[in-house]
Amino acid sequence: MTRSSWKVPYIDYKLLNTILSNKEVSIRTNSRQTKILQSFVGLNIFVYTGKVYKKVYISEDMVGKKLGEFAYTRKIGNIHKKKEKNK
Repeated sequence: MTRSSWKVPYIDYKLLNTILSNKEVSIRTNSRQTKILQSFVGLNIFVYTGKVYKKVYISEDMVGKKLGEFAYTRKIGNIHKKKEKNK
């Protein structure tokens, strides 16, 4: 379900205060649902996937989207590998 249009976008204010108070090189957060603002551009944010923190570099194209869209929680792998025949 999406958030109602009459509500403001969700922003974790603890994360926002950390970004605005000091421009650290990297910031760790568990808040995947936070919308990316213009003030986040140029930062490295480590987003928690449920197991590890994934590094996300924020660019201008990402503004308006959520942090969780760029830190995948599922591993993408090749399930069907070809078997080699032993000669």
